[in-house]
Amino acid sequence: MDAEQLLTYIYTCLPEPPVSDTARLAARRAAPYHDVDRISGLSDALLHDIVSRLPFKDAARTAVLATRWRRVWLSAPLVVVDNHLLDHWPPTRADAPAVTAAVSRALAAHPGPFRCVHLVSSHMDGYPAQLKRWLRLLAAKGVQELVLVNRPCPRQVPLPGTLFRIGTLTRLYVGVWKFPDVACLGDASFPNLRELGIFSVAMEKGDIKAVVARSPVLEILNIQGSVKGLGLHLISQSLRCVQICDSVMENIVVVDTPRLERLILYKVRGSLNPASVLRTGIKIGNAPKLEMLGYLEPGKYVLQAGDTIIMPGMKPSASTMFTSVTILSLNVRFGVHDDANMVATFLKCFPNASSLHIRCEQCDESTGKFEPKFWEEVGPIVSVMLRIGVMTIREFRGEEGEMAFLKYFFTNARALKYAAMIFPNPSFSSISKNYACSKANYLTSLNWATQGCGFMVYGSSDPEGGRPWCFKTGAEFSRDPFSW
Repeated sequence: MDAEQLLTYIYTCLPEPPVSDTARLAARRAAPYHDVDRISGLSDALLHDIVSRLPFKDAARTAVLATRWRRVWLSAPLVVVDNHLLDHWPPTRADAPAVTAAVSRALAAHPGPFRCVHLVSSHMDGYPAQLKRWLRLLAAKGVQELVLVNRPCPRQVPLPGTLFRIGTLTRLYVGVWKFPDVACLGDASFPNLRELGIFSVAMEKGDIKAVVARSPVLEILNIQGSVKGLGLHLISQSLRCVQICDSVMENIVVVDTPRLERLILYKVRGSLNPASVLRTGIKIGNAPKLEMLGYLEPGKYVLQAGDTIIMPGMKPSASTMFTSVTILSLNVRFGVHDDANMVATFLKCFPNASSLHIRCEQCDESTGKFEPKFWEEVGPIVSVMLRIGVMTIREFRGEEGEMAFLKYFFTNARALKYAAMIFPNPSFSSISKNYACSKANYLTSLNWATQGCGFMVYGSSDPEGGRPWCFKTGAEFSRDPFSW
């Protein structure tokens, strides 16, 4: 992935700014009211709200309307989005001086507070002094939400330590930087930070742990593009959702997180160990409210409950069951015997899973192939028989191992209410509609354990390999993000 592709991907993961420069105010005149100034009759509080919802340039223009409007503009909490200060996108390096000057003028022109600042268009390798000044201004003017993405690659421009002294921040996203030496930050902290996103930032071991420790009310932690093979140890009394995607992680240890509800891993891989195997260790300690876990990948993740490693074919005990998890998602190569065996073990270790979401991975290995009678010999699994009411299986190709699993599942799932089978996008697959229908017809001809279950079959519209993970969707606590 080149620099522009990386930045494009990061932009899709960032939270949207609360204002848009594409909207336009329209006024319609209708007699006999066209000469009546109704705006001036609004209260200052309502005018503040109106101005704070405008792009920065439009908000600044209201200051010339009248003395009252200038007073409103100066006291309204504003939004600064640097790409709204440009007349084209994406910016080039030739735009760097103009972008930097425009941001500097905007931050200096208003006394604050700033409710949201998005700085994603700047090439900061040549403007370290301006960056430090911006952060000092934002700290002094009480910025609440900050998105700070540097355009050059590789990630060698250091983040100033001043960033860690902006105590008013409630949301922070940083991208394409080098993390500062946490040992030099002293007592800097984020006392009000509730959401943190770290994208393609060069970090050392312990950096994330240090930031989390300095954020006593942090609820959402999103990490993308870590490439150094870090270990992540989570200790937090406030974290509710942790999402990691497209990253190299040697291990993820949930040490003490009494409020953690969601642990979502997407395309996380381990560093090469002495056996030349890419595996990530996932150890779950104290997480009594953990409700959602995914995407577990047999063969790529080593799951550990306390001090016990979950092994294929093992008989679970009370100490190796994750009883709080109700939503479970798996990435599976059903054609690999050890992976299928691990799926059966996972399902036994999550006895209260009521929603199961599976993404099938293509099997191209020449060894360890699936044994046709495996699922016939598995025996009863509590979650399958009595708990799972929703099941989806994506990137389904109708391979022998996949069909054997679904036959086992549908003939044993007594609580099932809804199931969906999604074939790969026809644009990237040789699977025909007739082929998909034949597989679906075979499954519906089986003697299902439950009657009246809703069953949907359709082709995916996602890109090849599935759509990228969406942090925003994963952090919406009212819905199941894996069901999309």
